[in-house]
Order: sequence, then structure tokens, then C-alpha cells
Amino acid sequence: MTLIETFAQQLDAMEERALLRQRRVVDSGCGAVMEVDGRRLLTFCSNDYLGLAAEPALVAAAREGAQRYGVGAGASQMISGYHAPHQALEERLAEFVGMPRALCFSSGYLANIGIVTALVAPGDGVFSDQLNHASLIDGVRLSGADRHVYPHLDMVELAAQLAASRAARKLVVSDAVFSMDGDLAPLPELLALCEQHDAMLLIDDAHGFGVLGPQGRGAVAQFGLASPRILYMGTLGKAAGVAGAFVAGADAVIEWLLQSARTYIFETGAPPLLAHATLTAIDLIERGDLRRQRLQRLIAQLRPGLQGLRWTLGDSATPIQPLLIGSNEDALAVGAALLEQGIWAPVIRPPTVAPGTARLRISLSAAHTPEQLDRLIDAIRGLV
Repeated sequence: MTLIETFAQQLDAMEERALLRQRRVVDSGCGAVMEVDGRRLLTFCSNDYLGLAAEPALVAAAREGAQRYGVGAGASQMISGYHAPHQALEERLAEFVGMPRALCFSSGYLANIGIVTALVAPGDGVFSDQLNHASLIDGVRLSGADRHVYPHLDMVELAAQLAASRAARKLVVSDAVFSMDGDLAPLPELLALCEQHDAMLLIDDAHGFGVLGPQGRGAVAQFGLASPRILYMGTLGKAAGVAGAFVAGADAVIEWLLQSARTYIFETGAPPLLAHATLTAIDLIERGDLRRQRLQRLIAQLRPGLQGLRWTLGDSATPIQPLLIGSNEDALAVGAALLEQGIWAPVIRPPTVAPGTARLRISLSAAHTPEQLDRLIDAIRGLV
């Protein structure tokens, strides 16, 4: 068997286990209703939690940024790709989340890999929640540090691991809102353990930034936490509606990342037009209480509507609402049945989630209407 044939064989095996993924072609802006594969679908698959991705004010800001700065950055930000809107955005983000300094990356994945590998190395200890996002997992693996994975949200086990570690430098990494379950990490307990065991705490708030906390300032603000031990990572392509990511924290730590994070140093800078547009996005988030209130009403509408089914609705108070189906085949069948009715709710299967927990990952947005949500609820209940 040739090398190419082994890949074909592995793909066949994935298909037999109902694990092949399929891309769909979207030919419209991000929104509650989109043109998908030539069809008009009601969608519950986007992380555009505040409905800003197609906001006219953001489109206008991006157009203005393109006219002023062009399209590309031209080089790494350490060479010539650091523009005035990049600087203004970092300053605005630091102020917004209440931390001394911020550094922007081209994506959340690059941010997490760059942060973790810059902070810990062989001989250090890194402690990671079992259900952390793949970007944190990959960063931990690439760092070469001693890996300690604790069961999901198990603070007792994390405390034992920290107490047993003799590493000179310790780093705890955790999602704030977990991307497949929608539940929230106990950030005060995590910080208390870090203080007790002289560890740093990296919080990935990709799904909380813009949604949680006063004025959408995120999960750390929601809990009222402040500590130089905290590194706060937020993404700018979800609730903010644009693209990219940032990390905020103590000045010396951010400067160390600027000097050491390979995914920052060696990456061509993000287009300055995006930074220019994101400045407007932060203003909209700050003034977005009505959007967040609308989102909370939608969550309150969905949850009782999907109770009492043979499928389990996950315990989530966030816009991520997982409906656990079970087998890959059954989950795909449910997703296909919804598509026939013009509704797109993504089916999530292993290895993204554990075997036997394939699910619909229903993502709510302030752009949805109560009537659209009723349509989803009725369609799902009609499949039971």
C-alpha cells in the first residue's frame, strides 16, 4: 500500500464511523439567516453573539480603514506591520478589560500557542482543564513543559496537582466559557489556587468577551477579579464581530510575550483595516447592554422549550446551548432533518467532544428573533 493509499484508507474508516466533516459554502454576510449552499437557511451555528458581524457601523469602519491604510500590513509587526490602529486598539483593549497592557494577535489559536510556549518550557509545569480548547492543548504540548490535565472543573484535583509539583514555574490554563458545553470555569477558585501555589493563570475568554461582565468586559470582570497573576485572552471574531485576538496582563509579562511569542514575532501583521474596525466594535460592545439583554431573553426562551426531550440539554447559561444526542449517526440524522426544514444547527462529533456525546451545538445571537427561536424549538420537538 502506498502512502497516498493509507490516507484514503483512513478517510474510509472515518466515514464508516460517521466522523467525516463537511464544509458548507456561505454566500452572504454572517447573520441569523444566511445563503448556504444555494439555500436560505435559519442558522444557529455562528459565534457572532451580539450580531455585530454584519453591523453597518462596522462595515463602514472597515471601509474607512481600507481607504486609509490599504488592505495588507506588509510585514510582521516587529518589522513594519505595526500601524497606528494596532497601537490604538491595544491601548483601548487594555483600558476596556482593566489591565495595564494588551498585545494583539492574528487569531485566538495563534495567541494561545504563542502565550503558552513563551511562558513555560521544559522543566516548568502547566496545568490544563480536560475540556480546554484545542489551541490551549496544542500550546501546552508544544511548550515541552510537564503536562498536568485535571478533570473538568475539578478544583480538588487541580489543588493536589499544584501541591505535588516541584516545577520552578507553574502556569494554569483554562477556558472561561467552555466552547462545546457553554459552562463557566470557577475563576475565583482558580485564582485562589494560583495565589496559594505561586502560579500564573491564563484565562481564555473567547466566548465570554463582549457577552459577560459589566458592559461586556468579560468573565474576569463578571467575577470582579484583579491580579497581576492573570493573563486574559479574548478573541475579536466572535462577539466583537471582526477578527483576531488579544492578551492583556501585567506590563512586564506582555513585554515578554512581545519579545518571545513566536506566533506574534514571525506572523505577518493583521490588516490595519481590521484593527480600525475593531475600535468601533469595542465601542458597540461597551454600549451593547440592550443586545446582551436580548441575548439573555433568548437563552431563557430556549431552555424550557428544549426540556423533557429524550436528548439532554447541557447546563449552560451562555449563548452556547449543547443538545446531547449520543451517537454520531443519530446526531447527523437530527442535523440533516433540521436542514430539510431550512435550519442549520451544527453537529459536533469526536474528537471535538468525547465519544458517545455527539451533539447539536446551538449558538444564539442577539440577531435572532423570538419567532426564529420558536421555529427551532418546534422543529427539534417535532423530531422526537
